[in-house]
Amino acid sequence: MTTAMTTSPQSATLARREAVATLLSRRSNLLVVTGLGSPSYDLHAAGDRDDNYYLWGAMGGAALVALGLAQAQPAKTVMALTGDGEALMGLGGLASIAIAKPLNLVVVVIDNQHFGETGMQASHTGLGIDLAAIAAAAGFAEARTLWTMEEVGKLAETLNAPAQGPRLYVIKVEPNNPPRSLPPRDAVHVKNRLRAHLGFPVR
Repeated sequence: MTTAMTTSPQSATLARREAVATLLSRRSNLLVVTGLGSPSYDLHAAGDRDDNYYLWGAMGGAALVALGLAQAQPAKTVMALTGDGEALMGLGGLASIAIAKPLNLVVVVIDNQHFGETGMQASHTGLGIDLAAIAAAAGFAEARTLWTMEEVGKLAETLNAPAQGPRLYVIKVEPNNPPRSLPPRDAVHVKNRLRAHLGFPVR
């Protein structure tokens, strides 16, 4: 059964870098695909690894790239770490993920309710659009909005747990842009080191 749990405090108070570091504190062998911009900086700041797959472009495509990786690696848990702007651009991807029903895919949206890459304009999630409710309506096995570090810590403990289908979590963070922590920009290098990590030949 799909569950959607949302709340509506006045404003988010979580620091995004702390939230992402907490989220990944028990990462184990989780594969992580990041969306354009800040989510990639957040993941890199938490620690650059061979099983990080940074997307420098492909706006709106992080969740679908993660879906493909999850389908190709069913024995591993795959996370798409994205932002509210990219998630809004790729809403159709949530429908595709719900239909595909991967048991090993987690979508995490770092939601500052602003378009951070284009000038911090207010995004739709700050105007009432509930991404967790949309995912639940599409058929995700679990979809929730997190407002506290305690909730993020509890999620970190269950990322690799067996699931009944795809999961989506929205983490509400403060609307600011920390200093950029830039991951490798060579797409071939990023691809090849992930292939090597998974035991495939480098091309």
